[in-house]
Amino acid sequence: MKKNLELTKPLANYAHMRRRGEIVFLAGQGCRDPKTDIWAGVSFDANGSPVQIDFEAQVRGVFANIDAVLKSGGLSRHHIVDVQVFLTDLKQQFSILNKVWDEYFNDARDLPTRTTIGVNQLPGFNLVEMKVIASSL
Repeated sequence: MKKNLELTKPLANYAHMRRRGEIVFLAGQGCRDPKTDIWAGVSFDANGSPVQIDFEAQVRGVFANIDAVLKSGGLSRHHIVDVQVFLTDLKQQFSILNKVWDEYFNDARDLPTRTTIGVNQLPGFNLVEMKVIASSL
C-alpha cells in the first residue's frame, strides 16, 4: 500500500492494511483525524491535557478511519466480514457503540460478525479501537 495522506500516521512501525488473497486485514483503528492528528471528540485545555471526551464522536472517527483505509485498498464497508471492538468502559460505552454501529451498518445483508472486548487502556486518548477483517469478494 502506498503512503496515503488521508490515513492517520501509525503510532508504531506497522501497516494500516495487509492483503492475502481475497482476505484483507486492517490494523486496529483509533479515532485520530489524519488531517489534524488530533483525537476525535477530545477537548484539551491550554496545557494540552484532555478536559472532555465525546465517546460517540470517537466511534464516528474510528469508522471514518476504517472507511479511509478500506478506500485506499479499493474496498468499502460492504466488504467487512469481521470486527473486533475494544472499549475502555463496556458498561458506559456499549449502548453508544451499538447506536453508531447500527447507523454505520444500516444494511442487514452486510452485517459483519463482531466481538466486543473490554480493555483497561488504549493508546493515546482513544476510548475505542476497532480491528477489521474484510474480503475483496
